[in-house]
Amino acid sequence: MFAINPLRAYASVTAAYWAFMLSDGALRMLVLLHFNALGFSPVQLAWLFLLYEVAGIVTNLCAGWLAARFGLAATLYAGLALQIGALVALAQLDPSWTIPASVAFVMAVQGVSGVAKDLAKMSSKSAVKLLAPAADGGLFRWVAALTGSKNAVKGLGFFIGAALLGLAGFQAAVWGMALVLAVILIAVVLFLPAGLPGRMKAAEGWGGWRSKDPRVNRLSLARLFLFGARDVWFVVGIPVYFQAVLSDGTAEGRREAFFLVGGFMALWIIAYGAVQAFAPRLLGGKAQSEAQTTQKAILWSGLLVPIPFALAALAYAAGEPAPWLTATLIAGLLLFGFVFAINSSVHSYLILAFGAAERITRDVGFYYMANAAGRLTGTLLSGVSYQLGGLPLCLATAGMMALASWLAARRLSQP
Repeated sequence: MFAINPLRAYASVTAAYWAFMLSDGALRMLVLLHFNALGFSPVQLAWLFLLYEVAGIVTNLCAGWLAARFGLAATLYAGLALQIGALVALAQLDPSWTIPASVAFVMAVQGVSGVAKDLAKMSSKSAVKLLAPAADGGLFRWVAALTGSKNAVKGLGFFIGAALLGLAGFQAAVWGMALVLAVILIAVVLFLPAGLPGRMKAAEGWGGWRSKDPRVNRLSLARLFLFGARDVWFVVGIPVYFQAVLSDGTAEGRREAFFLVGGFMALWIIAYGAVQAFAPRLLGGKAQSEAQTTQKAILWSGLLVPIPFALAALAYAAGEPAPWLTATLIAGLLLFGFVFAINSSVHSYLILAFGAAERITRDVGFYYMANAAGRLTGTLLSGVSYQLGGLPLCLATAGMMALASWLAARRLSQP
């Protein structure tokens, strides 16, 4: 289909995506831990990430159209360049600014980062659809490898962000990340093989943003609630809880807590990515029909529901932080991550399987728009639920989102 080696092009796209997600994970942890240490409330911390998610919704609606017009390589380069710009802008943050000014500035910068992230994601995922071999379950294996490795790299970024904050400080860390990403962008422009799928046939007008396939729309709704269920506890609730439990309030205690919180978040994301990468084997190993994979999507959506509800009940029963509760939360959230990763991997396969090749960038863009809407909802609810009801309400809200995802996934089996 293409004049280039599909495997080489896939490797190049994956490497560029890895570099981006490493910086994305590090930036998120830097912002969260830095402003938590400055005394920002859970709701204020949530606000820092809201425009990032809003930008993701808008970008995913536009990114598919842009890729169809200008090519996947162009949108991939744009994503990397915008992330560099966001890092350089964030380095200009002045500690003397008021909290409202700081929140507004960081929200704007995070918005640019959100645009960058979804341009890079849409470009990479759409390229897989066009490059992957059709036989022997190649699409499921290639997308699982891309998604799984990406999340493992992002998890490493979480740890690097926390470590850089503790060792080098906020500004030095941001400048260093911008410099490294600039070098990587230059390398990608120089070495990405010519002939990566470029402009597709004439793109539909803006009115074609919503898929004509009901399966794509139903899967997108399930995806919205799935990622909402994760981010309700992941963005603010659990990091703030662990920071409070692990830090003694001294500068040394805060630094140690940075490493521990960042280490747990990194471990969770890396383990999640590893499960995603091996999901095809865990689900049977052989090429399966769309109908079989759809049934597994429904099954695994249901298995996720009781986990956050059980953790919420334990947190409510404990009443206050305790060593046994912290240990149980770590084990329970790792189990949540395992089941969540299977769900996410199956979803990532199904959107590419359902999507039509001639409008794949539009279908993938719409799907990831729903993904961003779920993260936006989860981010807002994370700060609000934790501030209103602490960890129990935060985890119970995650359970409600998981339940809604299962109910939406059940409709995938309908004609």
